[in-house]
Amino acid sequence: MNHPVRLTAFLLVLVFSAFPYAASAQLMIIGNDDKYSFNDAGQVVFGPPGKDTISIVDISNREAPKILVSLPLMNSIVGPPVNLAITPDERLAIVANSLNWVQEGTAWKPAPDNKLYVIDLKASPPKHIATVEVGKQPSGLSINAPIQGNEVKLVDTVPIGDTVAHVVFTPDGKRALAVKFPAHKVAVLSVEGQKVTYAKYDMPVGLWPYNIDVTPNGKLALTADNGNSGRSDGHIDTVSVIDLEADPPRVIDRVVVGDAPEGLTISPTGEIAVAMLLSGNDGPKNAWFYNRNGRVAMLKIDGKKVTKVGEVEVRGLPEGAVFSPDGKYLYVGNFLDQDVSILKVDGTRVTDTGKRLQLPGHPASMRGRAR
Repeated sequence: MNHPVRLTAFLLVLVFSAFPYAASAQLMIIGNDDKYSFNDAGQVVFGPPGKDTISIVDISNREAPKILVSLPLMNSIVGPPVNLAITPDERLAIVANSLNWVQEGTAWKPAPDNKLYVIDLKASPPKHIATVEVGKQPSGLSINAPIQGNEVKLVDTVPIGDTVAHVVFTPDGKRALAVKFPAHKVAVLSVEGQKVTYAKYDMPVGLWPYNIDVTPNGKLALTADNGNSGRSDGHIDTVSVIDLEADPPRVIDRVVVGDAPEGLTISPTGEIAVAMLLSGNDGPKNAWFYNRNGRVAMLKIDGKKVTKVGEVEVRGLPEGAVFSPDGKYLYVGNFLDQDVSILKVDGTRVTDTGKRLQLPGHPASMRGRAR
């Protein structure tokens, strides 16, 4: 979510080095923010720090996932729910923390942070092994290859002219797409090894794009156009469809999905995408658009045609979402309820199993391993 402050205005370039790997593909990572809540009027309430955690979860038993460890690291709901990532070989996880918490008299308030946490997933249990200082308020984060060794360091920044919410790599690793949130655009970047350059080409998408993902075949990108600058308001919003095979890439469609899509992810099968709809969960309780529970919109991907095919109700304020590696299950983090909904996926049909994973805090972000 984007409430009190803006996101970082440049793309971070970290040291990544590709090499063969054996993917076990059984983990997801969840960032829990326990400093941030809403009152009955829909106003944000800032609580004291000290209870945030990063949970590492084993999903090898699909309907009974297990928390391996919850590390005491600061995390924030401010920003899209993709501020963390797992390397393709599931050896390391990286977590960007967008906000620090500072005291002002007896109250607390957010201020931009510059931290990136590195977690060793092969340790038993997984452990925090390094903290890297990067630019102001890092947020959306993606990995395009395994990382050589355990060292992560900043090697460059790429100014692209506007505030960036999230960035994603294409499957071939040769391009990246950066969401320019207040400009309502997506920037195209060229990637050559560790060198990333801004192609000076932007694509206009829907209002306040907040999140982006690319299909496994690299032919399409989808953006979650959040609308209303980061809060739900009862009015419909869209997912924009970008044709990556066109030269240059271009927006070819916008799909109406519902109110305030934030979380967005595409199945590893490429058949379906899902958008998490806030649907008034963060609004005043007396507002005409208020709903206690959020929803997941299902989008069928058929070639370059994307169509909304249904919705399923989850719990309060769904933020992040992760598909299992086989695409047969979907895990949705419910911020207000401190749990994860476990949904079953059959083609484009998604149903709630009724099972939940209880968390030690409020899930603000979630990711599986990088594809």
